[in-house]
Amino acid sequence: MNLSLYLLTVLIWGTTWIAIKLQVGVVAIPLSIAYRFSLAALVLFALLLLSRRLQPLGRRGQAICLAQGLCLFCVNFLCFYTASQWVPSGLIAVVFSTATLWNALNARIFFGQRIAPNVLAGGALGLAGLVLLFWPELSRHSAGRETYYGLGLALAGTLCFSAGNLLSSLQQKAGLRPLSTNAWGMLYGSLILLAICLVQGVPLTFDTSSQYVGSLLYLAIPGSVIGFTAYLTLVGRMGPERAAYCTVLFPVVALNVSAFAEGYQWSLPALAGLGLVMAGNVLVFRKPRPALQPARV
Repeated sequence: MNLSLYLLTVLIWGTTWIAIKLQVGVVAIPLSIAYRFSLAALVLFALLLLSRRLQPLGRRGQAICLAQGLCLFCVNFLCFYTASQWVPSGLIAVVFSTATLWNALNARIFFGQRIAPNVLAGGALGLAGLVLLFWPELSRHSAGRETYYGLGLALAGTLCFSAGNLLSSLQQKAGLRPLSTNAWGMLYGSLILLAICLVQGVPLTFDTSSQYVGSLLYLAIPGSVIGFTAYLTLVGRMGPERAAYCTVLFPVVALNVSAFAEGYQWSLPALAGLGLVMAGNVLVFRKPRPALQPARV
């Protein structure tokens, strides 16, 4: 079950970059994100109400859902979209992949969980692999003030993502399932985004082209309803640090799709990077050996 959820998350989120590219244009970015999560919330609430599986949430649960919506379905996307204006997508992918390490550290600080050495080693290998994968793109980019600003935003988005992971883990420990908490979190996130648009005077436009509507539906239903539910279920089952290794594998899937759709050429450094990412994946999911019991005499 865990493997199926893991592969589903990687495949869905590894292909959403195509739909995100199709969203950029007529509609302002915050408004497009708001459309995405308001539609996803509507679908989730409809499914849960029809199946009578919507769990009641108390004040504490609603407060955590509000914080989760702010972190996972609002601020982190604004940070990554804005950072992409000044920083190459490969560098953003490298920063985002550090979520594995941040999740492990935050779980240690806030939940007292022991940091498994194999998770740290696997995360480091995956990070090194992504650097090799995107090395041609990174080497062509000259750093300036905007680069550091973009990196700061990408790191802020990653930290928000990590915080949202821990909040979801907290909800699941209280017996609340990701389907219900995601529905509320996406609703809160979209409302916050709409409020930001109104305050900033962003015109409430909509693109009726098949390209925009199709990409919006893909981002809302597979990308959000299915992707976030599968991923946050993994967070509850496997722990935030192991589940977050998905962030290392997303770019690998994206590059394979790019090779098919856009003619991306694999190079020797990229293949070496792919090998490191796969080796990191093996390390992260390797079960620790049981401690040897002393022999009795």
